[in-house]
Amino acid sequence: MAVVSPVDDVEKALAEVDATLELMQEAGGDDFAGELDGALERVDKALARVEFQVMLGGKHDARNAFLVIQAGAGGVDACDWAGILLRMYLRWVDERGFKAEKIDMMEESEGGIRSATIRVIGEYAYGWLKAEIGVHRLVRISPFDSQKRRQTSFASVDVTPEIDEEIVVNIQEKDLRIDTYRSGGAGGQHVNVTDSAVRITHLPTGIVVACQNERSQHKNRATAMKMLQAKLYRFEEAKREAELATLYGEKGEISWGNQIRSYVMHPYQLVKDHRTDYETGNIQSVLDGEQLDGFMQAYLRSRKPSS
Repeated sequence: MAVVSPVDDVEKALAEVDATLELMQEAGGDDFAGELDGALERVDKALARVEFQVMLGGKHDARNAFLVIQAGAGGVDACDWAGILLRMYLRWVDERGFKAEKIDMMEESEGGIRSATIRVIGEYAYGWLKAEIGVHRLVRISPFDSQKRRQTSFASVDVTPEIDEEIVVNIQEKDLRIDTYRSGGAGGQHVNVTDSAVRITHLPTGIVVACQNERSQHKNRATAMKMLQAKLYRFEEAKREAELATLYGEKGEISWGNQIRSYVMHPYQLVKDHRTDYETGNIQSVLDGEQLDGFMQAYLRSRKPSS
């Protein structure tokens, strides 16, 4: 349905143009010139959506996605920045009509998060979000610095597609280290006092996944295994296609010099993607998830020749 819909929109827009032209001929004047301009504009927009849909033609682009945010260099400022990014993506999910499930969360006691994993459910979620893989840099006056000095913080974003269960990834039990621990949180009467959270380490690759959103250890383990399957599938696929460096190496160390995008709040306001040079001065709108599409589209268009 997601593939057919943009084409249907083009056909409807073209039919509207034809109908408007007929009315203009019958009226014998320019009474419907405004309506024609509007119909032609809708054709252009519909064609643009079709063009962009072609860019989302990767093998896994139509799938749901797992999005992981990890605080990097910058101390508590970096943890706060990771929390801001989490909010940005959750707002973007809402804007697109997608759904999000929080899979794992490690909060920082002074503010923000050390890491978070969410499952994004929606058509072409992975196709969109793969544009966000990399290090994100924030420049601002630190709200945690009593001297109000400018601070640069970093956080990384990684995205993997949710792989269908029928796609088999061979995972040996002997290759796994499974740790259980108590779920984190603010405490209170509903705090989880059982070791229901699960962390799984795949020893041959070093890939680590974790889940603590359910009270049941069994459910958390099942979700973590699904995430591990997705990561291992992408790992093996990348190795076969000699793209491992592109998928994982691009992100690099979560620090200066490796950022894909900068968000500058001081001394001026600017969000700039260093891969495409796409930028906007409306940083708040981006952080509210409202103008994130433009950055994703610019990146995906830049990748079109190699797809």
